[in-house]
Amino acid sequence: MIDKLSWLSAYPEIILLIMGCMIALADLGVKSARRTATYVMTLLTLAVVALLQATYASSGVTLYGFGNMVVSDQMGNWLKCFAAVAVMVTLVYGRPYAADRDMLRGGEIFSLSIFSLLGMFVMISGNNFLVIYLGLELLTLASYALVALRRDNGTATEAAMKYFVLGALASGFLLYGMSMMYGATGSLDINAVFKAINSGQIRHQVLIFGLVFIVAGLAFKLGVVPFHMWIPDVYQGAPTAVTLLIGGAPKLAAFAIMIRLLVEGMLPLALDWQQMLLVLSVGSLIIGNLAAIAQTNLKRMLAYSTISHMGFVLLGMMSGVVNGNINSAANAYSSSMFYVVSYVLTTLASFGVILLLAREGFESEEISDFAGLNQRSPLYAAVMAICLFSLAGIPPMVGFYAKLSVLQALIASGQVFQIGLAVFAVGMSLIGAFYYLRVVKVMYFDQPITASTVSAPLDVRVVLSINGALVLILGLVPGGLMALCANAVVQMLGT
Repeated sequence: MIDKLSWLSAYPEIILLIMGCMIALADLGVKSARRTATYVMTLLTLAVVALLQATYASSGVTLYGFGNMVVSDQMGNWLKCFAAVAVMVTLVYGRPYAADRDMLRGGEIFSLSIFSLLGMFVMISGNNFLVIYLGLELLTLASYALVALRRDNGTATEAAMKYFVLGALASGFLLYGMSMMYGATGSLDINAVFKAINSGQIRHQVLIFGLVFIVAGLAFKLGVVPFHMWIPDVYQGAPTAVTLLIGGAPKLAAFAIMIRLLVEGMLPLALDWQQMLLVLSVGSLIIGNLAAIAQTNLKRMLAYSTISHMGFVLLGMMSGVVNGNINSAANAYSSSMFYVVSYVLTTLASFGVILLLAREGFESEEISDFAGLNQRSPLYAAVMAICLFSLAGIPPMVGFYAKLSVLQALIASGQVFQIGLAVFAVGMSLIGAFYYLRVVKVMYFDQPITASTVSAPLDVRVVLSINGALVLILGLVPGGLMALCANAVVQMLGT
């Protein structure tokens, strides 16, 4: 008998599942080429789910359901709320682009987006190894189909194949690591795994063997070096609307499963997994920033910049436990959460401008395509400049405070090595600033290739303006979002 709390903890997921099926069925009767009815139904579903998650999060109550397999806590609810909003914004930006490329013919983009979001929700809510893996597979299977949505496009098909093969490999790593942990601890429940590891009665070598495979699987999902090889090809090859679906909201879910598995399940092994994250983060900062300099394709450049940003997230994760002391854990993990949320917000607006400039039969994804954008459309050039400044970590954008929060978490540890890491991260950020500012220079100082002005539907203009303004406003007053992340992480650690 499933109790009331179980249903309550999974209401948003149930709504998404039912509406995803209903939207897929309802779309069969939609005759409009732009799929207006399906689009509106999808946005309404996402808005209701985001509102429901915000209500759950604001209550501050932690619920466990389905035999402790599902958890609904403040951190998870806020991440799910942000993920729903991110998918909603992505669909607003991506609909005109998809319509011009005949990607709305069957309406799959809407139902697949709902199912990919459902996968993210299950990942974020998972309090059991198998539930997390189930959510991960739901997300990745929907993502493979989305990347290959333009069936007549060879580049997109190639990207989907690469994503599928490497994704299957990473899923195997993660599942093998989970099976090793199950063999060592005798449980799939994350809380039970924590207690078993904390008892100190399990051979350390067996735990480390499982941990290595779990960290490798997580590293692929985050796209950090040396598991980054799929990111540039998939970002460039996928239709731009799908690139945003892959590069935005799923980063929130990947952060959540990293917290669930490494912090809630394996905190006693922190000294081991922090060393692994150190290698991954340093490699990501070096390769991500240096490789981005050589790119002429903006989507590929942003792909490499994603790798470097995920390196920053890992820096925050690896400064939580110092010499066995967890006093700085809340500060460190909340700085990583703030960084991920800020990064997704900025990524939405930057890809929104790329989608806006794309026309029928023309992909506006080369840096040279942005030449003289300020003369053609000052508003969109300003939004793109704000995003690039934020990604570069230039004040007063939200990206600056995201980087600052991670750096202060490293410095607060008081360890000489971690302070050295903070200095190294600043140096890498300076290198990163070069390739972001190069795009700003092209937009403002180069001569435009075409004299045509940029036009967009009203909903895209409104959402893009709000998105760009939030990147600036949250940089000017970051306290509210920082406090939200801090409270959520403190509550997560407390339970």
